[in-house]
Amino acid sequence: MQKPSSSRSSEHYKKLYATLLDAIPSSVLLIDRDMRIVSANRNFLEKSRRSLSNTIGHQLEKIFPPAILDGIKLTGQIREVFEKNKSTTGKHMRYQAPGVPMRIYYYRILPFPENGEVESAMLLLDDVTEQVRLGEEVRRIERHLASIVESASDIVLSTDIEGRIWTWNAAARKLTGYSEYEVKGNFFFEYCTAGQQKEVKDLFASIKTGKKSQMAEWDLIAGHGNTISVSWVLSPMKDDSLRTAGIVAVGRDLTERRKFEAQLFQSQKLAALGVMAGGIAHEVRNPLAISSSAAQFLMDDDITTEFRKECAEKIQTGIQRASNIIENLLRFARPSENSSVAKLNLIALLKDTLNLVKNQASIQKIHITFNLLKEPVLIIGNGSLLQQVFMNLFLNAMNAMQDGGTLSISMERLANEVAVGIADTGQGIPETEIDKIFDPFYTTSPVGKGTGLGLSISYSIIKQHSGTIELESIEGKGSTFTVKLPVM
Repeated sequence: MQKPSSSRSSEHYKKLYATLLDAIPSSVLLIDRDMRIVSANRNFLEKSRRSLSNTIGHQLEKIFPPAILDGIKLTGQIREVFEKNKSTTGKHMRYQAPGVPMRIYYYRILPFPENGEVESAMLLLDDVTEQVRLGEEVRRIERHLASIVESASDIVLSTDIEGRIWTWNAAARKLTGYSEYEVKGNFFFEYCTAGQQKEVKDLFASIKTGKKSQMAEWDLIAGHGNTISVSWVLSPMKDDSLRTAGIVAVGRDLTERRKFEAQLFQSQKLAALGVMAGGIAHEVRNPLAISSSAAQFLMDDDITTEFRKECAEKIQTGIQRASNIIENLLRFARPSENSSVAKLNLIALLKDTLNLVKNQASIQKIHITFNLLKEPVLIIGNGSLLQQVFMNLFLNAMNAMQDGGTLSISMERLANEVAVGIADTGQGIPETEIDKIFDPFYTTSPVGKGTGLGLSISYSIIKQHSGTIELESIEGKGSTFTVKLPVM
């Protein structure tokens, strides 16, 4: 077999070398000691829009503009590679040709030894404009987001999935007095009160296992030892695989809101006190005026015995009415005065109360229907107070049906409570008045009939028994009161 000649072998390697250079995605130049271009790959020729003939053999200064040669001292760097036989570190350079947007290149110079001597230097160039711009945009967004977090007036912190603190913004530092260095790596629950730490751990664990955002109110222990009420929203932080990688917690200081609520509550109490004072004055003034007039007649010597007796009766009636108003007011203010409680059968209590109003219902042509449970319903409460509540509700319903109607009593057993419904077919209550129905001294009864304290007292008694009382009413169709009480 005939061996290939050395010239053919040399040609083969040159073609292989050229093919390899052209396959490299970077721009590649081979430069000799005289700063002439020895070789250039296809990538460089396409990017620089040059041909092979006007590139090979030309001086470096003919290939690159002075802005690049002088700006990065390219010639000096190449000579240093020849002298030290050592590659340069990768660097960036910026270049903007006239009428063309600025481009950014990453370059590196490597020694290219041949027969043990550095005869050439290889210049590698990569256009990294888009990568750099993308990186700068990412950094800009990161700075923007960090600025938002730092500028937020609310606490913003992040933790790992176990609850160890990663970040701690300016609002958190200002509110608690702890620096980010002091808290970083510590568990978040360590900065909550002892009684809430288990709840904090449980909620973090639920988010870790995939639950969505959660809301809570926890007290934060500040550096000076005080506790701060904070409303929290906790959300899972997802990675690229949509797995929970951490938790973001946003907290709002409730101190000012608590103060505002206290002020609002105080103003509401003062407003209620004003309404109550006006109601007391109005209700007491009428019987006192009648008693005062009757007393003035009694001071006359020439009145008849019958008229004197009538005046005395009016005084007695007026005093009794004023006494009833004061008694009802005391019951409203101190509904728990009679605090004896016992086990009661609510069904029996309702039947006994209904028996007390049956006669009056018959006179007013009111038909009573009831749908009570068959099994006894046992509750813990004060029998006389609860009977007062249901008596009040029955009489109110009957007063709403002056021309007759139907009074319906129903009962429904719920999970841990029982609901008693008292419905009438009266005129109902306007929607604008429903919110006032439990206010003291509010009444829809004619003047002189009712003090407006019955429903307020009933509401207080039911609250004392850990229950609720609600009203639904449609004007022209009737009203339904629903009393819910816990069962044994």
